[in-house]
Amino acid sequence: MRLRFSRRAAVVSTAALALLGAAAVPAMAMNAGKPGRSPKPTVVLIHGAWADSSSWAPVMHRLRHDGYPVRAIANPLQGLTSDTAYVTSYLDTIDGPKVLVGHSYGGAIITNAATAVPDVKSLVYIAGFIPAKGETIGELAAKSTPALPLISTPVPGGTEVVIDPAKFRDVFAGDVDKTTAADLAATQRPANTDAVTDASAVEGFRTIPSWALVTRQDHAINPDLQRFMTARANARTTEVDASHAVLLSRPDAVTRVIEQAAR
Repeated sequence: MRLRFSRRAAVVSTAALALLGAAAVPAMAMNAGKPGRSPKPTVVLIHGAWADSSSWAPVMHRLRHDGYPVRAIANPLQGLTSDTAYVTSYLDTIDGPKVLVGHSYGGAIITNAATAVPDVKSLVYIAGFIPAKGETIGELAAKSTPALPLISTPVPGGTEVVIDPAKFRDVFAGDVDKTTAADLAATQRPANTDAVTDASAVEGFRTIPSWALVTRQDHAINPDLQRFMTARANARTTEVDASHAVLLSRPDAVTRVIEQAAR
């Protein structure tokens, strides 16, 4: 009886394996040629002058909710050449595909850093400077009128400037509530004047696909100057009614453009 049972079990097991194998063949055939789902790229956020990494907070929350790994790198604001080298050193530590996002002066940083590290998938300019090779931020800013109301302070490393706090909201954050704008004015990070006098060395947008968000109510970087730079960079451009502080006032619009570039 035991022998007969074992033989019967063996026959059943063999038949079951045959059926599983037969079912697996068409399943494998159906999946053949279908690429695996790639992990989402890391979105690397670079802030501009008179701001810090915390200005990205509303955008970071949305990106993480949508499954994107996010890094917000502190920009030293000490000069385009040294700031680019600093940011590049941190980009080197991030494995896999990356989307570089620059706000304002941060746009110049990603333009120069993009080709120095591997796996940069796309560039995103949020109300950002996009300098050509040999061009300075100062030369571009001179096309944006009127001149910004800046206060200069001599420091050991040269001269640093901030926006006059009394005029900060009008220049930088016109569509942000008064209390938040006052806080931003009080905590703004000074920028060394080398940030506007160092010449740009690389045009990352020439070889890497680029996206841009133009802010129509911007009093820090003239919208027409933004349009000139985005057209020159052949960036896929979206416009929004927002101030220079679009990261805070319209994080939804900023996130949409970043995710378009990431896809």
